[in-house]
Parts: sequence; C-alpha cells; structure tokens
Amino acid sequence: MKVLLINGSPHKDGCIFTSLSEVAGALQDNGIETEIFWIGTQPVQGCTGCFRCKNTRGGGCFFRDRLYLELVERLKTADGIIIGAPVYYAGPPGSLCAILDRLFFSAAQHLLRKPAACVVNCRRGGASAAFDRLNKYFTILQMPVVASQYWNSTHGSTPAEVSRDLEGLQTMRTLGKNMAYMLKSIAQAGLPLPPSEPLAVTNFIS
Repeated sequence: MKVLLINGSPHKDGCIFTSLSEVAGALQDNGIETEIFWIGTQPVQGCTGCFRCKNTRGGGCFFRDRLYLELVERLKTADGIIIGAPVYYAGPPGSLCAILDRLFFSAAQHLLRKPAACVVNCRRGGASAAFDRLNKYFTILQMPVVASQYWNSTHGSTPAEVSRDLEGLQTMRTLGKNMAYMLKSIAQAGLPLPPSEPLAVTNFIS
C-alpha cells in the first residue's frame, strides 16, 4: 500500500515538507510506502471550464503539461492521498488549487473513494479556513477523510520553528497512524464498493 503526499508549497524543503515528513514517518513505521511529490515553482495552468476532458477519448485534461501528467501517473498507484499547503491569505496557494481543480475534475477516476487528508501550516492564523478549502476536494469524490487528534495544522515561519510545534507534529503522526489503519482496514475487509446511482445534475433555474 502506498500514500502519495503532495507538497503544495513553493518551498521544496520548507514548513510543509517538515509537516508531511512527520506524517510520512508514521506511515512508514506502520508498513505503508510513501512518496512526497513537490509541485514546484513554475506557473500552473488552471481549469478553464472547457469540458474537453469529458469529450476526449481516454479522458484527461486538455492541457498536457508535465505537472499534471506526473501527478496523474502517481495517483493511479496511490491508495491514499495527503495534500499539504502553506496558508496564504487564509487559503492554499493559487498554484496548488489550480492543479487540484484540474485533477479532481478530469482525473476523478484515480481519486474516487480513496482515503484522503490535508495538512496546512501557517505562522499564526488562517489554518482552519485553508483546511476547510482543501477538504472540499475530497468530499465531492466520496473520499473518506482521515482524521487526527486535532485539525491538521502546524505553526511556524521556518522548518526549525515547525519542529518546535510539539502538538502540531504529534497531530501529524496521529494522522499518519490513522491513515495506515484505515488503509489496512479497507484491505482486510475486502468489501466491494457500494453501487453508484446515475448522477443527477440539477440547478436552481426553473
């Protein structure tokens, strides 16, 4: 079993990497393979709402950039997903949301019903708003959201400061243990997924 941890910070080895590494360590201690994938610092194409991903043979986003293609390949083999983000103006960075919008819309089949969680880091405030924003990606694709002992946030302006956030790091380790437990429980149960109804799409215009 494998968990993909997405580092959505522009700083490869920054605060979010520190937080995700704590989660990854707990996962590995429980026999789960991990990979931390950094989205980088290049400009990220956002979703344009063109819907060509729904009309293209084989599916997938019309924009075939390296970041999108690499993440899709990793999602195919991941059993669980954890997304990490710094807090910018009480939300995740725009570059992270841009790629997530495209992935969750055009590559939903590689995400559907996989256990997921998010991790955020801030200097002082805005963590819960960013946490809420990211969790909404999971619930629209029926992904079980893995909980911890508190909201999944760490605090600090530098990795050294994050490493002194003892409660935050413990929250990260608990998240890793709970993700490992959920993945193993699902595998051991071996139950078929519940049947899906045909999708009903409505709006409020009469």
